[in-house]
Amino acid sequence: MLVVGLTGNIGCGKSSLSKIFSDEGINIVDADIIARQIYNDKKLLDKVYETFGTNIKNKDGSLNRKALGRIVFNDDEKLIQLNKLTHPVIRQKVSDEINDYKNKNKKIIILDAALLVESDYLNFIDKLLVVTCKEDIQIKRIMSRDNCSREEALSRIKSQMSQEDKVKYADYIIDNSGTVDELKKKSFIFMNYIKEKWRE
Repeated sequence: MLVVGLTGNIGCGKSSLSKIFSDEGINIVDADIIARQIYNDKKLLDKVYETFGTNIKNKDGSLNRKALGRIVFNDDEKLIQLNKLTHPVIRQKVSDEINDYKNKNKKIIILDAALLVESDYLNFIDKLLVVTCKEDIQIKRIMSRDNCSREEALSRIKSQMSQEDKVKYADYIIDNSGTVDELKKKSFIFMNYIKEKWRE
């Protein structure tokens, strides 16, 4: 089974590309969805409350993600603490999902993760596809999507590994500075190439 990693910085269109692949019948392991779902695990949730306090708990006992976000994104030490609790759980679930597809004899799957390189998921994949775009377009997309200022958009971009550094890890790069139709064409070319290559 070929495992293709898919990543890209905020506003570059990673999620759009992932949806195109999914619509074409390629199975996706979405690490970002897994990262949100892990808080359904009561044991983990109890550890999070124990570490960060019960003021991040909603009345129904569920996690108030915004409250937790305010704590960890303004304090590097707290973020490290949270990552120590959550990353092993996320990695295990990602590994389990990949193995499930292996056992079902799938030919190709995609591991979709915003922080694929930064979170050291490279050992899970065979090839890495990085989606990029021009910074001015990236800024416009973030401002439009998140209804934020140019400064806030730039701040979000700067908080991530640069596109230039990320592409150093890439086996394949798709530039998504154009339209959705152009992205679709590029994704179909990539899919056909991978399928042919995998048959060799």
